[in-house]
Amino acid sequence: MEVSTAGNSRILFRVMTTVRSIVKRVTSPFFKAWLRYYYRKPRPYSYDGVTVQVHPDVFPPHLTLSTKILLDFISEIDLKDKTFLELGCGSGIISLVARKRGAKVTASDINETALEYLQSASEKNDLALQCVHSDLFQNIAEDQFDYIIINPPYYPKEPKSVKEQAWFCGVEFEYFEALFNQLPKYLTPGNQTFMILSQDCEISRINAMAKTKGITYTQSKRIRKMGEENFIFRLMVAS
Repeated sequence: MEVSTAGNSRILFRVMTTVRSIVKRVTSPFFKAWLRYYYRKPRPYSYDGVTVQVHPDVFPPHLTLSTKILLDFISEIDLKDKTFLELGCGSGIISLVARKRGAKVTASDINETALEYLQSASEKNDLALQCVHSDLFQNIAEDQFDYIIINPPYYPKEPKSVKEQAWFCGVEFEYFEALFNQLPKYLTPGNQTFMILSQDCEISRINAMAKTKGITYTQSKRIRKMGEENFIFRLMVAS
């Protein structure tokens, strides 16, 4: 018995919606146990001929949408000779692809394991970049970048480890409070800073927090994939 293309599409949509629902409940014991099993060893992730090994203690781009969306987004930008900061780089695949496209890249993360694996991937892919161990902008010496890319944690729960800081922003959204306190001095007239958020997070609350620090949002892109809407916002100093 043949299944129509439309039927296949509906089945795929239902399956991906179920997966998204599981991912959304990232705090559930079942999902956390499944992640531990799936990431019991480093797994490769590739984009545009660039490959990284993702350590079990690093944010996984395989099962989430945000990394792929940002990779597609930066691939549409002329990055040649531009200074580029990925704040909270995780696996670092975005930083490496930006470097391949000609950017002068700084990749920062609070997770030292992520940076160790990124440094190794940088050498294997022959794409030199600067890795900085930093909690947000704490150890970022340069105060001007042409581009800053942010893929933030946004689930409101207290992180209990460095690994969980890739998922959880704190019960009172402490991550965003710190981010918006530090970010304004980097939002120069020549800078373009982009942050991705999902419909699953409290966008209105995050937006309100930004406004209290003099930061405004402009929606640059809206992407619907696998039943989930993601938004890429450009962050600027309020005029």
